[in-house]
Amino acid sequence: MHYVGYDGPQRAGKALGLLFWGEVMQVVKAAMPVAVSLAAMSAVTAVLWHFKLATFGPDHPVFFYLLPIALVTMAYGSFPALLCVFTATACADYFLYDPLYSFNISSRVEFGDLACFAFLALMGVKCASQLFRRSAEMPAPKSRYGRS
Repeated sequence: MHYVGYDGPQRAGKALGLLFWGEVMQVVKAAMPVAVSLAAMSAVTAVLWHFKLATFGPDHPVFFYLLPIALVTMAYGSFPALLCVFTATACADYFLYDPLYSFNISSRVEFGDLACFAFLALMGVKCASQLFRRSAEMPAPKSRYGRS
């Protein structure tokens, strides 16, 4: 299209708008793993909380968070998965263990559940992040026979 006349400010405004939109999309792209991890933990917490209130929930509900944490680790890496571990521990303590709606841990069994879950989940995140890292990030293998 051929422009006749001067429309510099309009074209500059469009260019700035596209530049601003690109920056917004970069922020959204960077925030997506965190949003997905928080949404996954919220969904699992809602389901387990519903079963807890219906009085037929599991005795050790915190371990149901392990599968979503593993999926987040495979999809987005270790930082969002670590966020999932800490969020799941806090949500389980607050919503699923007695006394409800409190961060008070009333028994040693509940403390043991949460501590064992946190240790197992952190170990799982570390192992899964090492297993699923890209091959370009892996160090080159060293020769067994010295320099060749």
